[in-house]
Amino acid sequence: MKNIAIVCGGYSGEYQISIESALTIKENMDSKKYNSYIIVIEKNKWFFKDGEGKEYLINMTNFSLDINGESIIFDGIFNSIHGTPGEDGKLLAYFDMLGIPYSSCDVDVSALTFNKYLCNTFVKSLGVNVAKSVSFLKGEKINKEEIIENLGLPLFVKPSRSGSSVGVSRVNTVDDFDGAINEAFKTDKRVLIEEFLDGREIDCGLFLENEHLIVLPLTEIISKNEFFDYEAKYNSNMVDEITPPENLPIEQETDIKAVSSMLYRKLGCKGLVRLDFIITETQLFLIEINTVPGTTANSIVPRQAKEMGISLPRLITAVVEGMFVEKN
Repeated sequence: MKNIAIVCGGYSGEYQISIESALTIKENMDSKKYNSYIIVIEKNKWFFKDGEGKEYLINMTNFSLDINGESIIFDGIFNSIHGTPGEDGKLLAYFDMLGIPYSSCDVDVSALTFNKYLCNTFVKSLGVNVAKSVSFLKGEKINKEEIIENLGLPLFVKPSRSGSSVGVSRVNTVDDFDGAINEAFKTDKRVLIEEFLDGREIDCGLFLENEHLIVLPLTEIISKNEFFDYEAKYNSNMVDEITPPENLPIEQETDIKAVSSMLYRKLGCKGLVRLDFIITETQLFLIEINTVPGTTANSIVPRQAKEMGISLPRLITAVVEGMFVEKN
């Protein structure tokens, strides 16, 4: 049987949800085909914890594990780290150097999609609409009045690289602007300032099964906060997630699924991916691309799969088997 490391944890505010995702993945991975080990990635140590709570450190020279004299070499990596260093490509580059296949998108795709500024620039070149925005590096002069005049209010201030809306603020008044900028710079050295899009937020999950792209039913996100922020994402009482969306015209559903499929193929994605959109009265806008979406039973993509009649074990099996498919 193949040995699979389910890596989780990471260095961001998404640490705990990553752990929960890993537990769900292990629970639903085919134990007749794979030996799975949950490996926690933290800044000061990478480790496996056995059933008695004893920790075993990973040998970082080859990402192996020694348990009571037995050396475990991993055949593949199931990446469930939301945020850095799993979703931004840093850890994946390490696995590439070791020649260990992994479940999520390649390094270049992960780095590109995690950086909202670069991702927006790329998808615009493919004809996909994104919110009008400006971007600044830390230390650059930011003309608040000019930005508000061009983008209007409300607007959003985001770190260029973050997940789960960490560091994201909605700016409703001029007085909110400076605080939002400072908050975003706590997470990243580049900020993105975007116009407000008045519309419905719709998410589309996709994955490959036997090299066939499966496009899952859509989900509408209706946050009880001002937007789908960190609290709303991880507190079910603060959001309604409706799968499939109610009263969504078939033309709009088709557009969302077509754009999602096109971007998945053009980027060369693999594994589970979720694309988030805002659909206004007249246009469709891409908000972001998530290359390591949540995989708990209550996460959006697994619930979309369930709506389609796809079980979590089938979903996890497809992703695991996909990492061993050689690309042409």
